[in-house]
Amino acid sequence: MKISIAIPDSALSDEITQKEKSSKISKIARACAIFQIDEIFIYHEILGEKSDAKLMSTILKYLETPQYFRRYLYPKMDELKYSGILYPLKIPSHNQISDPKKIKTNDIREGLIVSVKGKKFLDVGIKTLIPYFSKEQPGTRVSILFKSGYPNFVIKEISKDQINEYWGYKVKERGNLLSLLSSWNGQIILTSSKGKVITQEVAKGIVENKKPLLLVFGSPERGIHEILGGTINQLQNSKILNFFPNQATETVRLEEAIIGSLSILNLFRTSY
Repeated sequence: MKISIAIPDSALSDEITQKEKSSKISKIARACAIFQIDEIFIYHEILGEKSDAKLMSTILKYLETPQYFRRYLYPKMDELKYSGILYPLKIPSHNQISDPKKIKTNDIREGLIVSVKGKKFLDVGIKTLIPYFSKEQPGTRVSILFKSGYPNFVIKEISKDQINEYWGYKVKERGNLLSLLSSWNGQIILTSSKGKVITQEVAKGIVENKKPLLLVFGSPERGIHEILGGTINQLQNSKILNFFPNQATETVRLEEAIIGSLSILNLFRTSY
């Protein structure tokens, strides 16, 4: 079952400095990688700042990008000022092997199309570029399967759906939350302390459903009920659930809510 999350562009409103905001985004990215999130939607909330939305989107995409070709896609920019404090995801697509002699048949790598002297090559993080013959333009990311390894590389482009391992998340920016939910084709869980307490039976039912799941989080200042207002009762295929009953703290921070909620669902997800 594919799981996606939706977070507001006001998610960083409880942090003051860019360094603190960058650290929070890094924790969110790590949580998404741990629990194999398919997509991260950033939706607009009235208290959101454009600069924060850009910071979130940039850092989330940067962290999901394999280190070996970040230099092509991310030139020096203010949003990555504190990239040195960000936690690496260390997911399967971020392969650390750089020795071409260790590339074997059926290995899968993430690559970036680059142009050298007018010809196209793939940078797959090894000490040699691989000639690339396709209509795709430089700057495009592709996943490839090695049909033969070192020294005679033969590659085949494959889709993410053909890869059994977790291959990273996509980041998408959307308008208001209602428009995102209205267009979602699958299950929706709205997380809220005002919702019904999650139970083993409910969690099993969600996982067994198999339809794509969108897990929605509110902002530090406004919960889901405040953001959606009366329209919350008009949503189809949605549940309002409380993943933190009897919490002792006044609030649950976003990064904590993501980890806690996904931990519960993952317990049952691995059984089906």
